[in-house]
Amino acid sequence: MDLHDVTRALHVRNDTKIVMFVADGLGGLPQEPGGPTELEAARTPNLNELARQGVQGLSIPVAPGISPGSGPGHLGLFGYDPLKNVIGRGALEATGIGLEMLDKDVAIRCNFCTLDQQGNILDRRAGRIPTEESALLAKRLREINVPGVEIFVEPVKEHRFVVVFRGDDLGGEVEDTDPQMTGVPPRAPRALNPASQRTADIASQFLAQARDLLADQTRANFHTMRGFAVKPALAPYEEVYGLRAAAIAVYPMYKGLARLVGMHIVGNAQTLEQQMEVLEQAWNDYDFFFLHFKYTDSTGEDGDFTGKVQRIEEFDASVPRVTDLNPDVLIITGDHSTPSYLKSHSWHPVPTLLVSDRCRTDSCESFSETEGSRGGLGQFEAKHLMTLALANAGRLEKYGA
Repeated sequence: MDLHDVTRALHVRNDTKIVMFVADGLGGLPQEPGGPTELEAARTPNLNELARQGVQGLSIPVAPGISPGSGPGHLGLFGYDPLKNVIGRGALEATGIGLEMLDKDVAIRCNFCTLDQQGNILDRRAGRIPTEESALLAKRLREINVPGVEIFVEPVKEHRFVVVFRGDDLGGEVEDTDPQMTGVPPRAPRALNPASQRTADIASQFLAQARDLLADQTRANFHTMRGFAVKPALAPYEEVYGLRAAAIAVYPMYKGLARLVGMHIVGNAQTLEQQMEVLEQAWNDYDFFFLHFKYTDSTGEDGDFTGKVQRIEEFDASVPRVTDLNPDVLIITGDHSTPSYLKSHSWHPVPTLLVSDRCRTDSCESFSETEGSRGGLGQFEAKHLMTLALANAGRLEKYGA
């Protein structure tokens, strides 16, 4: 019996409300030994007040020492074992923008990038080209034709777009072409098994034509391909947990992941303020709310310590809009750590806070990595966060006689 078999058997329905408020890439590192992390440097009076009311700890997104992508990080938060349920980023992006994937599809998340005259990558994100510019270039790539396969190209946001190959005998096991560094050329798409060789061949032809179509561009003169993925199959939230679940996110990838686990995508908010408005409007219609805040992650990836501190303070300022609704369980956490010191996702456990009138409070006075290390939740795998939420909401019966 796995964890979902247990929750299916034990969950009960009531009128409690659960909110999971995720600051993407929340965890950080000091800039120098003995210094504060971004969270510790930020002024967070609202989070600190919640820390005095609740219980906190450090969650491990996948396993000790493993640096997760956003997909595995969120799957863990949603209670799906990220080692058993693998979803490629392409499927998340495609689903997030409303594309209905078929069983014969392979979806790829693509990034416009800047190449120098030698063909090496100068900027992996083409200077975070504005959406209105990148959308026109993505649509230009619809001119690409590869015999024997149907191709869909859809803009996403900023430098991102989605490509879907639809045809027979396509596998999703193809190596990313993004080398994750500058000063080197993009990689060639390489099949990781024989079943994916046709996909790799099609991707190679797509890239060759894209290079020609983008040759007149200064910034977005090429693109990389990441997260090749077939359509995944995940048990839905209502079946597993007995929850009518809503997702309120800005970026398509996070909407996609939420949709794949059976959450309803609510509203079309583009700012944190608008997300709070959507939450308030939808409050009576759902049991569980997933709220996603992206910019703690993007500032960390940019190596911008001060910017990440400011984004954490923005996140903190929005907390009263949530607490004013009096959720029965409020969880504050991140899907992974993104220290600005490393400019990347990392393996470090993530500060996690749970507040309910059923929780056993600890002695923590503020919300941070240091306080979390001595909090009452201890260090735990993120996949257990949903059972903690259900228990604190009175939504789990006793296990066994």
